[in-house]
Amino acid sequence: MKNNQKRKRLQPLLLVLTALLLVLSACSSGGSDGEGNNAPANGNGNGNTAAEGTNANADADKPELKRLSVWQGEDYNTYPVAALLEEKTGYPVKYDMLPQDKWQEKLNLLLGSGEPYDAVTIYADKALYSDFAQKGALVDLMPLIEEYGPNIQAALTPEMMEAVKVNDKLYAIPDAVTYKVNSSILIRTDWLEQVGLEKPTTLEELTAALQAFKEQDPGGNGNKNVPLTIHGNQPMLENIVGAFGMPNAWNEVDGELLPRILDPSYADYVTYVSDLYEQGLLDSEFVANKDATAKEKFSSGQAGAIIVHWADIPALAETLAQTHPDAAFEFIGALTGPSGEAGFSANSGFDRLTFIPKSSNHPEEAIKWINATLEEETFKSLAIGEEGTHYKVEDGAYVPIQPIFTDERNLANNYMSGVTEHYPQYWQARVRKNPVMYEAFSFLNNEQPEEIQITNVLGLSPFMPTYSKNNQQLETMVGDYTIKLIAGAESLDGLEEFRAKYNAAGGEASVNEVNEWYANR
Repeated sequence: MKNNQKRKRLQPLLLVLTALLLVLSACSSGGSDGEGNNAPANGNGNGNTAAEGTNANADADKPELKRLSVWQGEDYNTYPVAALLEEKTGYPVKYDMLPQDKWQEKLNLLLGSGEPYDAVTIYADKALYSDFAQKGALVDLMPLIEEYGPNIQAALTPEMMEAVKVNDKLYAIPDAVTYKVNSSILIRTDWLEQVGLEKPTTLEELTAALQAFKEQDPGGNGNKNVPLTIHGNQPMLENIVGAFGMPNAWNEVDGELLPRILDPSYADYVTYVSDLYEQGLLDSEFVANKDATAKEKFSSGQAGAIIVHWADIPALAETLAQTHPDAAFEFIGALTGPSGEAGFSANSGFDRLTFIPKSSNHPEEAIKWINATLEEETFKSLAIGEEGTHYKVEDGAYVPIQPIFTDERNLANNYMSGVTEHYPQYWQARVRKNPVMYEAFSFLNNEQPEEIQITNVLGLSPFMPTYSKNNQQLETMVGDYTIKLIAGAESLDGLEEFRAKYNAAGGEASVNEVNEWYANR
């Protein structure tokens, strides 16, 4: 009886002690983040572990990050990859995107206003990026990567880091290019058949084809017929500019690199394209055309040819199939110019750059998040999805399962901040997701002779302060001038005067700096 009463008196005390031990055990097993949320003991100081990429619940109190990225046709926030990355990394992210046209201007405005983006991904405009870095607008990433980014370090080769560094500091995480040739002239082959012509192989044959499109009206458009359409931010026309020996922004002339405006062939190129315009063979509205406007003219059956990236093929093909079910089209191979030259610009270096602005509210968390996205299984799931659901493996190649691959991974590359060493293999599935697109890609990258794929040697060049400071302004200056020449608003009689202005604005100094590197590389 006494023992029973004693046990009854001890029970409340035991309950209190048990509760206290549970609390102490929870604290010692990982500590608290300061707001009552427990975190694993082997974290990095913020409740994150090396396996965080596969544990969405590692830290329920991670801040919402804000990311700005390149334009895409769907809302970043509702596309399936956004939810996948939040699940895998535990970080909620609010996505904004740049406009399709004149995105550099919008980016300048946003960064100039101090918009607090935690990560910004742009096309690999190294001159624009280095300008931001020199102006003190970006965070030096190397200390953060060394502390929080082992996966990022593994993804960057020494050559990549040297090519991206500005004044010996790393301000961006690059995505290496995975293919060489981007674009060419896409032409309606059913129109060619109607006018009795083969696919052009020379500039002379291209002119003849466009003249036939105008005069014989194979599309049935009457006076609304457009032989070749482009948009107003397209002064250097892929393939055509290569036929004048200027496939890249800078090309070798007598052993040194020269920008197109100083190239002896520049005047010949402008003369040819402006002649197309005067004859009505180039879209009379091209100056006002947006990228989407030009594509609509082609996909609606109004235009017989357009200059586009091979990745644009699926959307164009889908719309054209609805408007003109019997339509057929193909890319034109490298055209030979009057001096026997031909060439496509061959990519080297980087496709995208991701940086963290100084205005970021969470630079350390942004690096941790990027590092988590590069955890191999997370990155693979981001890039191509899950085996058996989004892709299958056939003869060692990743093959997409449709339509779910396109529905849920078509835009996956826009969510990447750096790529792992296996991405070139994963990427096979991306390019195979549409047979028409793969055919176009393969034609430009696998079927064109290697000698006409002219490598852009500046793609992996180191930071050059004068070139980087001046290049964006100079490129805009030359682009605007070239458009005016083609449209007849300026005359080539003033070319030497413009070249003098170009050199005075930093062109001469840039040429000297670039060629000092080129001679000693």
